[in-house]
Amino acid sequence: MIKSCVTIALVPQIKTGPWIYWEDLEASITKAAQLGFDAIELFTASADAVDTTTLTQLLERSGLNLAAVGTGAGKVIQGLTLTDPNPEIRKQAVAFISDMILFGAKFKAPAIIGSMQGNVAPSGDRSQTLEWLAEGLTTLGKIAESNEVNLIYEPLNRYETNLINNLSDGAKFLNSLNTRNVKLLADLFHMNIEESSLPESIRNNRAAIGHIHFADSNRRPVGYGHTSVPEIAAALQEINYDGYLSAEAFPWPNPDDAAQQTITAFNQFFKN
Repeated sequence: MIKSCVTIALVPQIKTGPWIYWEDLEASITKAAQLGFDAIELFTASADAVDTTTLTQLLERSGLNLAAVGTGAGKVIQGLTLTDPNPEIRKQAVAFISDMILFGAKFKAPAIIGSMQGNVAPSGDRSQTLEWLAEGLTTLGKIAESNEVNLIYEPLNRYETNLINNLSDGAKFLNSLNTRNVKLLADLFHMNIEESSLPESIRNNRAAIGHIHFADSNRRPVGYGHTSVPEIAAALQEINYDGYLSAEAFPWPNPDDAAQQTITAFNQFFKN
């Protein structure tokens, strides 16, 4: 069964980003539960920014799960990526993500690598940069495996990275790694920019998809853009996807209305 999820960001430095709820963890979890979401996706400044005992209590009280944890603060706050030409920075990036993997694993939740994948530098070598990315993902994938969770890798659109932009290239890259524990994140917003057909890309890369970001073509909540959701829903049902649809979308027109629109759209297209 496909499950619903809403994002909560606790990082002031990314306050203009595509997350539905902000800052108040307890209030956000309460609201998500009241609307009928199944889980939350959490963005924190670091692995120790949220007390795990407190989070456990809040999740148990609300009946929600932790679907995934984001790692983007490692780049936003500390400037870390897996493909920085400086080996010390790459080492620090691996350490930051490793800590996030361990944090998420306490709740059986995978960590997501999006912006921390980095870019090919203007004067950099693409092959070398991809080697660095492969090294980092392989190391981290094995750490995730030893903690009984997946690691989620997110192809971003061409305006955010010049590494890997679509699901097919992402799946091919992951298949080249010396680990089978890294899965793709299919972000509907990025896919609207890069894929010729969202449902066909989902079907063609079914084995690689481990998580989905649920946002419309303009990155507002689903229903406020031009994404053809019925075709996507049919493709996900066809491949028997049973993971989360997580609303990584702008809180438009405000967080409460964005959350309500998201769960309304989810129930319309995915609630059996």
